[in-house]
Amino acid sequence: MKKSYNFEKLTWEEVNKAVEAKKVCLIPAGTIEDHGLHLPIDTDVVIADTICKKVANIIPNEIVLLPCLNIGYSPHHIDGPGVLTIRWDTYINYVKDITSSLAYHGFKKMLIVNGHGSNRPALDLATRLTVVENPDVQCAMVSWWDLKKVQEEFNSIRESEWTGHACELETSIYLAADYGNVYMQKAKKDINPYMSKHFFDDLANNPPKGYANPVHLTEYWSTVSKTGTWGDPTVATKEKGEKIINKAAQELVEIIAELKERPIRKRVPHQLEDVRLRNKMTGKLNE
Repeated sequence: MKKSYNFEKLTWEEVNKAVEAKKVCLIPAGTIEDHGLHLPIDTDVVIADTICKKVANIIPNEIVLLPCLNIGYSPHHIDGPGVLTIRWDTYINYVKDITSSLAYHGFKKMLIVNGHGSNRPALDLATRLTVVENPDVQCAMVSWWDLKKVQEEFNSIRESEWTGHACELETSIYLAADYGNVYMQKAKKDINPYMSKHFFDDLANNPPKGYANPVHLTEYWSTVSKTGTWGDPTVATKEKGEKIINKAAQELVEIIAELKERPIRKRVPHQLEDVRLRNKMTGKLNE
């Protein structure tokens, strides 16, 4: 049966009706890159897409779900077999062209759900530029692992000290999304040996005691991981993944509701007001 929320399946008339209904455009984004010895290279795509589809099934009449942006910015992973990457500026413009197209057709609200770490700065700029170039549009982005409900849920059930990449967290979600394509017998614990007090990464924002500031330093992956993994995927389970997907979807439903109700305010050229005020004051002084 046709899903009413799949953007690419809408007809001409249905697109116009979606605009009239003020539906929010939900856009998953991932990339194609190595994810350890046990996960397929589409891991970031599958996770972002799975979470967004869960959202769509909860609120099918509130959103239109766009196809996942499958290839992102990932040059630091290029040493991993199968990695595909787009230049940062090309990627920003590519995403912005999509959001600007949606804006042209009349959509006012957009939310990108990111599934790949190095997409974050590029997607942040793409959403900012979308708003700058389309002042009557609100375009936002969030990475699924930054969702508070995800962090709280996972940190209450996690068994591994570190999570970062192809880890307990990502592997659990992939097990829930596509169990048959995970090779758990090949999963290996692999921790970045260069973690330190100020240079560390924990996907669920819960580092061990003694760690302070997560200073962002993105090095070539082949210099910090032997297998493409950061963490311990061997303790991942489908049940954990299902819980995380549900929590992510719940919070995104809340975010979409807020975004939908958020007013789009007109710009105020304050500098012109200041000029008028100065002219008025100058005029009075000259009288």
